[in-house]
Amino acid sequence: MRSRFTAYVRGAGDYVASTWAEETRPADLAVDASGEPFTQLQILDTAGGGPFDAQGVVEFAAHYPGGVMRERSHFERRAGRWVYVDGVIR
Repeated sequence: MRSRFTAYVRGAGDYVASTWAEETRPADLAVDASGEPFTQLQILDTAGGGPFDAQGVVEFAAHYPGGVMRERSHFERRAGRWVYVDGVIR
């Protein structure tokens, strides 16, 4: 989760795409190359995601000037690495 947040801040679209499950990744995924104006990542809740888990959930708040975006994200471990599957914005 933290690495994906950093990728959005730095405009690293290739990393965002490579950590997104193929079956749910948008075909027109566009990450602003100049980066997103997020200023802080706050982890609100987690479930699973440990070293022996195949799935995990992270609820987070991404702060930006003028607001906060909250999401509950679902991740799966595939071939030894975590990928983002989907999320619900709250």
